[in-house]
Amino acid sequence: MFRKLVAILISTAFGISLAAATEDPFPQTKLSAVEIVEKNVAARGGLEAWRAVQTLSYEGHLSTAADPRVARRIPASGPKRSHPLQRPQLVPQRPVRPLAVVPFLIEFARPRKQRIELQFKGQTSVQVFDGAGGWRLRPFLYPREVEPLTQEEIDAASQQADLDGPLVDYAAKGTNIELDGIEKVEGRDTYKIKLTLHSGKNLHVWIDSQTFLETKIEGAPRRLNGVYHPVEIYYRDYRSVDGLQIPFLLETRVQPVTDAPGFRGTPFPVQRMVIDKAVVNPKLDPSFFSKAGIEPSSSTN
Repeated sequence: MFRKLVAILISTAFGISLAAATEDPFPQTKLSAVEIVEKNVAARGGLEAWRAVQTLSYEGHLSTAADPRVARRIPASGPKRSHPLQRPQLVPQRPVRPLAVVPFLIEFARPRKQRIELQFKGQTSVQVFDGAGGWRLRPFLYPREVEPLTQEEIDAASQQADLDGPLVDYAAKGTNIELDGIEKVEGRDTYKIKLTLHSGKNLHVWIDSQTFLETKIEGAPRRLNGVYHPVEIYYRDYRSVDGLQIPFLLETRVQPVTDAPGFRGTPFPVQRMVIDKAVVNPKLDPSFFSKAGIEPSSSTN
């Protein structure tokens, strides 16, 4: 918060304008997208260090902040006021939902394999992606049934299963990059990098102009009430793990759509992914990422 406030004050005091400033307030604007991404990879630990990572695991918890929409008091529908000075009736505030906390374990393996375990009401939900297909087991809904992921879920898992992120070895992954402008993210100058993935889909990543670490990434849109909402994921609290810079806090924000029915542009609760432990190159059984690895007979629950 202090860093953000300082950035805002400096910006206001000097009236920074990229178009009109006499001195270059953004000295790195002449960097190309390739140079920016190279600096990003170097800041995260280096290309060779990331290439040496074959498996990766994160252990932590997911939490959802209270929904800001439940705290509003709105006029109640009913009889009109009998006097112009009479205060309108208000619906009492609904109690704010308590913070939901869900422990998780996420494991990655090359090439593009992922396993997610979530602890919910004493049971473990598991989802796996083997690089081509995916399955899940939700014992609190279907105790003995392993469900295949939908094609939309497989597409999302394919993007998320990249253990080193979309920028490391981007060319080898068939990704094209370009600089799509310079934007402020929470008061700091960032490079907005546009990625065109091998699938043809576009993705944006924002890189801090000073640290060259990712600040924000475009997430997969979420469908709510039949409407797709943009998603932004903020990377925070970078820490060094075996020489690699890894964010230990990720905040997911679902953006409102002003013309979506029933939402009226109000914000959604922020979802936080807190990493308590990160392990580089743990020994993982290859079967963990297959359908057989989540069959009820092989499940620990």
